[in-house]
Amino acid sequence: MTTLPSLYISHGSPMTALYPGLTGARLAELAAALPRPKAIVMASAHWLSRKSLVGSAAAPETIHDFGGFPAALYQLRYPAPGSPALAERVAQLLDQAKLAPGTDPARGLDHGAWVPLRLLYPDAGIPVVPVSIQPELGPAHHYALGQALAPLRDEGVLVIGSGSITHNLHDLRAGYSDERQAPYVKPFIDWIEQKLAAGDIDALLDYRRQAPFAERAHPTDEHLLPLFVALGAAGASARAQRIDAGIDMGLLAMDIYRFDGRTFDGSTAPLIAR
Repeated sequence: MTTLPSLYISHGSPMTALYPGLTGARLAELAAALPRPKAIVMASAHWLSRKSLVGSAAAPETIHDFGGFPAALYQLRYPAPGSPALAERVAQLLDQAKLAPGTDPARGLDHGAWVPLRLLYPDAGIPVVPVSIQPELGPAHHYALGQALAPLRDEGVLVIGSGSITHNLHDLRAGYSDERQAPYVKPFIDWIEQKLAAGDIDALLDYRRQAPFAERAHPTDEHLLPLFVALGAAGASARAQRIDAGIDMGLLAMDIYRFDGRTFDGSTAPLIAR
């Protein structure tokens, strides 16, 4: 079986589901380039918990975890099946890594999961198992969580972290737009790109001290933590392919990263590709 890459997806606003734009095009292209996975494990920035939790629902509900949006958005569903068996396998892997996981048989798919999945796999035919983020435990914990999930990539399972490369919603009132970009966005995303290209895991794990404008780009950690899950799941020899999906509202960078060591034709993958 072909080893799958792991992915980090910037999911953007819930409105991406209605107006996919460049993000939708890039995700469709990515899905077409990948072997179809037999299942997906999704770590979304919108499932937060104090300890690692794994969703074990056989039929996870579509969660509309937002307010004040158009009625059409609340009518959307993503009826992908779950996989209690895979959820048990994930919990075992996390337990072996001494991460003391629990399971949640009622957890559905929040918009950080179902919005990008509708654009990747609109038929909703692939089982999805959600995994929670621990916002108090930081990048190193999530890198270890991803490392624990790495064996799944050899089992036909696609590991995805869903967040946002930049995420400062306080700046929605600052008047930024497609014509007036927040000044911290490009320096921050360039730094992330450079450190991933260099394989500088130590710097990435210490991003809050080392990255330019880290606290402006991420007043809180939760939307970048899924990047470390995807990076950890990729393995030490992985290479990063950046897929530029633009910048939404002048402040939400929509970067997508694919982590794998080689392309599927056997050639060496570039460290960074746009």
